[in-house]
Amino acid sequence: MPESAFGSAMPHIAAYVIFRKEGKVAFVMRANTSWMNGYYGLPSGKVENDETFTQAAIREAKEEVGVNINPEDLKCVLIAHRKSKDINWVDACFEASNWDGGLTNAEPHIHSELAWLDPNNLPENVIPSVRHYIGQISAGNSYTEFGWVGERD
Repeated sequence: MPESAFGSAMPHIAAYVIFRKEGKVAFVMRANTSWMNGYYGLPSGKVENDETFTQAAIREAKEEVGVNINPEDLKCVLIAHRKSKDINWVDACFEASNWDGGLTNAEPHIHSELAWLDPNNLPENVIPSVRHYIGQISAGNSYTEFGWVGERD
């Protein structure tokens, strides 16, 4: 893993958005990507340079599911330190309390569907770290680690 000039780790950073409706959570099915095709994940993506976690979550929500979110309508519900394929990640999970527009599959070239799934009865093909995050959020935890001791995406 690359190190900074200070000798500390330089992880990748991703922002995730949780949308809830009638007890279900919005997931997108990955397709035509280089990672986890055929698995459900949350609307998410890498945080770009000079972008805050909140800005990334808002951008990803617009890009992936076609909705607009105001910053005050996002709440950070979980920070995760994840190891995936020897890459160190910091993941910030937000929950949207309000948004403009109806969720759609706004990126059909990389998602085969948008699905509302029961967070208490997820199918087997949910990305393992995302399944873990949903469980941690349901348990009321605000921090977790994934991929360091056996479990992997």
